[in-house]
Amino acid sequence: MHIEFRHLRTIKAIHDAGGLARAADQLNITQSALSHQIKGLEEQAGVELFVRRSKPMRLSPAGLRLLRLAEQVLPQVEAAIAEFDGLRKGSTGRMHIAIECHACFEWLFPVLEAFRHDWPDVDVDIRPGLAFDALPALQTEDVDVVISSDPEDLPGVTFTELFDYSPVFVAAASHPLAQKSWIEAEDFRGETLITYPVERSRLDVFSQLLTPAKVEPGAIRQVELTAVILLLVASNRGVSVLPDWVVREVKYNSDYVTRPLTATGLKRRLYAATRTADLDRPYVRDLIRLAGEEARRLQDWAGPGASAAG
Repeated sequence: MHIEFRHLRTIKAIHDAGGLARAADQLNITQSALSHQIKGLEEQAGVELFVRRSKPMRLSPAGLRLLRLAEQVLPQVEAAIAEFDGLRKGSTGRMHIAIECHACFEWLFPVLEAFRHDWPDVDVDIRPGLAFDALPALQTEDVDVVISSDPEDLPGVTFTELFDYSPVFVAAASHPLAQKSWIEAEDFRGETLITYPVERSRLDVFSQLLTPAKVEPGAIRQVELTAVILLLVASNRGVSVLPDWVVREVKYNSDYVTRPLTATGLKRRLYAATRTADLDRPYVRDLIRLAGEEARRLQDWAGPGASAAG
């Protein structure tokens, strides 16, 4: 027996419509063609699929079995067709994001919330577990976007600029270093440095300041949440280095202050790394657009003279 999708659609249409004439109208075929199709299917099955002496026309036990099959299969087929149509139009797809910047979780969430409303059919996921091997994962298509401050020259990968930021020193207002105009690498000797729980090469304070100067802090304490880091700093349990926009986002607290690192300050840039070919996808371009808008909001909110706490 050779069952086609059109056979399942026919069985369901006749059941729903209660007769051949209305089912033929729904299927946009003639009643004669529909009757011929049913006759051919019954010949294949070797049993009657309809009780023809009843009004409205109803399915036989064999026909009901085909109806159950139609109700299971047809929605899945229609969903697959809709998904393929969305892929052709660029309205559906996958957006798996890896983040090399731990603090960027807080910045990224508003971006993803806006993205979810604009692209409800795109599967969004964050893959923090891939953070240390994020760029190779991008090349092997395990992730689709990498948020990073360390661009590399990789074949088939494009780094799109998002925004600039400054890593800043954060200490309790009563801390002796709070009296300085700026902080140097040597100032960290003997201090407890509170950081996010990531490897040193991913932390600006090490990659941009301490490692080049060959300076080690007195101790390192790793904390997951920015709010907890600032709470510990305000309590004089240690000092920290955070992106300036992170500190601005947290409610003002006069118990801590921020200071630039070095006399000229440090500048870093955040990028969205994508496969170059994927930049043709509308939802990829829109994610980058939304990220840029959120970045500008952070920078505009800072206003003039925003380097002091908070």
